[in-house]
Amino acid sequence: MSQDRPNLLYIHSDQHNPAVTGCYGDPFVQTPNLDCLAANGVQFNNCYCPSPICVPSRMSMLSGRYPYENNVWTNSHILDSAIPTLAHAMGAGGYNPVLIGRMHSLGPDQLHGYTERLVGDHQSNHHGSGGVSHGMLAGTAGPTRISLEKSGSGQSAYQVHDEDVTAATVHFLDRLGVKKRAGQPSEPFSLSVGFMLPHQPFVARKEDYERYYDVITPPKHSEPYSNRLHPHIKMWREKTGIAEVTDAETRRSRAAYWALVDRMDQMIGQVLTALEANNLSDNTLIVYMSDHGEQVGEHGLWWKQTFYEDSAKVPAILSWPGHLPKGEQLDNVISSLDLNATMIEALGCPALPHSRGRSLLPLARGEKSNWENIALSEFCQDASGGGSPFPEEGLFQRMVRLEEWKLNYYHGQPVQLFNLKEDPYELNDRANDPSCKEIVEGLTQRILDDWDPATIAEKMAALRKDQAILTPWARNTKPEDRFRWDLRPGMSYLDD
Repeated sequence: MSQDRPNLLYIHSDQHNPAVTGCYGDPFVQTPNLDCLAANGVQFNNCYCPSPICVPSRMSMLSGRYPYENNVWTNSHILDSAIPTLAHAMGAGGYNPVLIGRMHSLGPDQLHGYTERLVGDHQSNHHGSGGVSHGMLAGTAGPTRISLEKSGSGQSAYQVHDEDVTAATVHFLDRLGVKKRAGQPSEPFSLSVGFMLPHQPFVARKEDYERYYDVITPPKHSEPYSNRLHPHIKMWREKTGIAEVTDAETRRSRAAYWALVDRMDQMIGQVLTALEANNLSDNTLIVYMSDHGEQVGEHGLWWKQTFYEDSAKVPAILSWPGHLPKGEQLDNVISSLDLNATMIEALGCPALPHSRGRSLLPLARGEKSNWENIALSEFCQDASGGGSPFPEEGLFQRMVRLEEWKLNYYHGQPVQLFNLKEDPYELNDRANDPSCKEIVEGLTQRILDDWDPATIAEKMAALRKDQAILTPWARNTKPEDRFRWDLRPGMSYLDD
């Protein structure tokens, strides 16, 4: 393979709300490295995740297919190893794709096309085999009130994980630099780096936390709990214990979240410094994105799991010296799946045959004027997890953003409709506005054209039957975790 072919550095965080980034307009958070990346590249302001929850979003990002096409809707579902991924495309194109850190896949295939993985995930590779303990922060990683109660200054094991990921990434780049300085032949690299931050627990090291505690502001729009809420949102707040949240919990949790974003940016800075120090940056496409956002108290909500902007939007920054413009901000509506297609095209690798992604390169270069401003996301859940906040009958929900309009479809419940140009904070639901009747009908049809809740319910029921065998199998046989980072209870703590 020609050494003139580009390198790829793909950085993927977990639960980063783009609004909590300097280059996206936040006045408090310190993210100089992401800001610099955006200043030297292209920033997309309207990128949506394929699902506002970890595993479905990540598996869609890998495959370029929507969750309903992967049959991966929950954090318990397993991506079929026969489905080609971004990493498979890289390998087919002549690269040796390497993964360091977070991927969050389940099942025996922990590579999904990557040829090497240097740091694994913290949970077991197999559903039902060997859970993790966050020690005194037990329960704070999920969508429950305790994550707000146990918030503040301390340490999250997720940050320790990311420090290990950062060290391994810097070492990987340093090794490439040594080979280059020694005059040894080297091939272009395809490197994916997965961070856990800024995912809750809302706990940050004291030096970072104190930087934000005194300056952090309340949510812009913290919607009071009442019967005026959409029935699904009302149920979700009841089930997760956030009908009412104290001002102290809000302040601590928000200060910690801003601090975790800050710390993640510092680690990204270490990676970018190593890239530059080893003279590898000139022909490297750098891509930064996240799997979904974080509500941080907006609309009275926390975590992700909704289609509101803070949850469904993700940051998307591309930097490629000499190939992409600098300091460009684009408001086109795009999907995370489009980033998949963009990386594959940029490296000259074969396109994934069933991908829904569209390459962003022509758009970023100003060469494409007929871009369709559309993105879709879906959220389907069942109550199979035990203690789950989801109803027994399941949830079947999908969102479409088309131009300035966004419609949130809740199967069996009313839809929501927002005009994001006039109402960027989604405060005025226009689903019942007579003047919007045709818009509601058209967008609902767009959602249901290729997506059938009844079919999805049948498939999820079949997957539950499969899990009824796979889970006790893993519990009893204790299969080897080929790639697992050793999370220990003592890594997580609160200072007070």
